[in-house]
Amino acid sequence: MPSDSFAEAQVRDQLAELGLAGSGAVHRNLPPAELIARSLARAEGILAANGALVVKTGEPSGRSPEDRFIVKESPDADDVAWGDVNRPVTPALFDRLLDKARGYLHDRDLHVFDGFAGAERAYRLPIRVVADATWHALFANTLFVRPTPIELDDFAPGFTVVNCGALHASPDFDATRSSAFVGISFSRKLVLILGTMYGGEMKKAIFSVMNYLLPQRNVLPMHCAANVGASGDVALFFGLSGTGKTTLSADPERRLIGDDEHGWSDHSVFNFEGGCYAKTIGLSEEHEPEIYHAIRFGSILENVVVDRQTRAIDYDSDYLTENTRATYPVEHIPDAVLGGVGDHPRNVFFLTYDAFGVLPPISKLTPEMANYHFLSGFTSKVAGTEVGVEEPRPTFSPCFGEAFLPLHPSRYAAMLAERLSWHETDCWLVNTGSTGGPHGIGQRMSIELTRDLLGAAFDGSLAKSGFSPHPIFKVFVPHSCGCAGPELLDPRAAWADKDAYDAAARKLAGMFRDNFAKYADHVTPEVLAAGPDPGAR
Repeated sequence: MPSDSFAEAQVRDQLAELGLAGSGAVHRNLPPAELIARSLARAEGILAANGALVVKTGEPSGRSPEDRFIVKESPDADDVAWGDVNRPVTPALFDRLLDKARGYLHDRDLHVFDGFAGAERAYRLPIRVVADATWHALFANTLFVRPTPIELDDFAPGFTVVNCGALHASPDFDATRSSAFVGISFSRKLVLILGTMYGGEMKKAIFSVMNYLLPQRNVLPMHCAANVGASGDVALFFGLSGTGKTTLSADPERRLIGDDEHGWSDHSVFNFEGGCYAKTIGLSEEHEPEIYHAIRFGSILENVVVDRQTRAIDYDSDYLTENTRATYPVEHIPDAVLGGVGDHPRNVFFLTYDAFGVLPPISKLTPEMANYHFLSGFTSKVAGTEVGVEEPRPTFSPCFGEAFLPLHPSRYAAMLAERLSWHETDCWLVNTGSTGGPHGIGQRMSIELTRDLLGAAFDGSLAKSGFSPHPIFKVFVPHSCGCAGPELLDPRAAWADKDAYDAAARKLAGMFRDNFAKYADHVTPEVLAAGPDPGAR
């Protein structure tokens, strides 16, 4: 077994190959307690009353999708679906910014995390995070799959993240769009982050990498949470931030596999991560006890307001941002599946925050509908998850994760359709947004009702209730179940003004139709016909 000094020299040699071995010390895979102590000593944050490290990212306080770029290099450039999401950047610009980062880090102490993305050994990616900020190393330690000591021997990163969040790019001098820059080079196996301290940029950059690499190995990467019941039945929860993936997957009656990113191979469903990254705005012990108690020593709170004297946490405050966040190891969730691997799913749920308030609380999808709605990825972006989003905004994000898909969405949709068919998996559309009216007039679906409806899907009682097709959206609405009657399950019945409901439903159906036009040449006629009909009466 290599000695610590040998391993340190090996890491320095590997960093030197990237031009990152300067005069500062290299701290590799320090334990969380030491990282927290160092972060406090450097005044990067404070401890809350529950023991969590509280940090402020400053601006931006969410992802900066318009500042995320992919280096246009051969041969990888041929596979990328270039456009508004996957913006190209030249190798020369990437090199200039990398040189800037090298200069910034030259005489600074480096905090290195070596670990993995992917719990399934056959498909995991060795990753290295190199950061100036101590809490960024703690973030990586908390979120990614932590290695065993023996796995650190002769560790060779498959991808490296260089995080210089405190170093701002200069649009005038560096020719960047803003002071923030997130660049991914598939050829060099490198991610570069400048000008943003937001921890989620590291997480989502690696997710984008996995979305590029895994389909080449016939593994479907998914923006979803996963849990498993007592009988071994696995469920997947697709959805963008704010739709309820983390909340609904942290079910006291089921075991959590992971809250956000998974792969579906020929053999299993497996977590990409070793931790969870939960929104905390409005968090309460009453409604989300598992998450509430998971946030403790070893966790990080981003942009959460804390009383400076008592260190009490105000989860309801959006003073800094609505996008307050907590990062914690998955083992902080009671009875979580620590191996991060489960069987093929029995149920798949598409979670959508419907700001129009016209979709049913839950509805069943045929395989063709599942393909249509997966490619549509309808939801409403909620405040704070991206820069400039201050209130729910209806949007379509294919595969419920367009911002992280380097390849064309139809490739991921085809892989999902194959797996749903092979394993006879039931697929459901779940509205976690408004009911009884649009956002601002109606009410948000209660967590309790949604949990009850999911429970009815898990135990099979919902499937036995009988269904009727929605006249506009065509999805199959259950007649009733033990937890809810027709007045709760029928979205039109929840509106006082039925004509207003019909108008809003047809408006949203038209948005579906217009959005899906770009996929018409990538799907079968049956899938195209499975979408909403804005002209229905």
